[in-house]
Amino acid sequence: MRDGPDNPAKPAAGMRLCAVDEIADPGSKGFRFRAEARLFAGFVVRQGEAVRGFVDQCPHAGWPLGYDDRYLTRGGDHILCAGHGALFTLDGEGVTVPCLGQRLTAWPVEVREGEVFTT
Repeated sequence: MRDGPDNPAKPAAGMRLCAVDEIADPGSKGFRFRAEARLFAGFVVRQGEAVRGFVDQCPHAGWPLGYDDRYLTRGGDHILCAGHGALFTLDGEGVTVPCLGQRLTAWPVEVREGEVFTT
């Protein structure tokens, strides 16, 4: 799994990701980190002042959920798996098959003074 604690590409706590204003409201932004042959892929979702982070991996199929910062439905009310169309709430709970009842893996982030950081 790409997000495991032994993944050297996973960014350390305290890394600045972006300014909150760089994310549409509602909106999303993806991040990729590489260390040698390992990859960590994550994304953040903004809704108002709330920003949540997730590992960019479908819990059903294991592939990335989105691309080019596109992780939300057009209305911005759900996270969309681009691979098979499953929908997730903005807090990561699967609400349609094949991901119904499954959860996205959280990637802890926080907002400090208008900036998004890993925690």
